[in-house]
This record gives sequence, structure tokens and C-alpha cells, in this order.
Amino acid sequence: MDNVNQPIEIDELVITHNPEERRFEATVGNERALVEYDLRDGVYAITHTYTPAAFRGYGVAAKLTRFALDTIRAEGGRVQPLCWYAKGYIERHPEYQDLLEK
Repeated sequence: MDNVNQPIEIDELVITHNPEERRFEATVGNERALVEYDLRDGVYAITHTYTPAAFRGYGVAAKLTRFALDTIRAEGGRVQPLCWYAKGYIERHPEYQDLLEK
């Protein structure tokens, strides 16, 4: 069944860090949004953000990106936003600009 027209329950959203796969994940049921990264010398190069159609319009990408950036900050890391979404999110949220790798 196609979930595109089915509303998701944001209360069921589970966000986790999967360092083995080098990504942050947001899941509801069998749907998964991702923030993928490469890690070198404490710098998280965010390479890709993916949100399935069923998640669009609910703020899932923003919640996931915020979780990723908060986790990176807590780990003492820096960020190099290579994907357009992560770059735009940091531009719109100046509280994360201190994480940018110079």
C-alpha cells in the first residue's frame, strides 16, 4: 500500500544515531528519513539528507537535522554541510553556525 496519502503520527517518530552506518535516522513504522555523513578528524561532512514522500510536510527533516547537529555538538565535533538541506538549515538557524568547520 502506498503511504504517500496516509498521515504519519509524529508522536511515533524515533530518531537515532547509527554510527556504524554513518547516519542519523528518523523512523515511523517501516519508513526512514536519513542524514548521512563522512567522519574524519572530528569533522562530520554531511553528504546527504533524504526524506521519504510519506514524511514530507511534517518537519521530519528539520527534527532529524536538529538531532544530528545537537549530537555532533555533544560529541565535540564540527560540521561541513555538503548537502543543500543541511547547509540551508544551518543558515536559517544561527545557533548552529558555531559548529561549521572553517
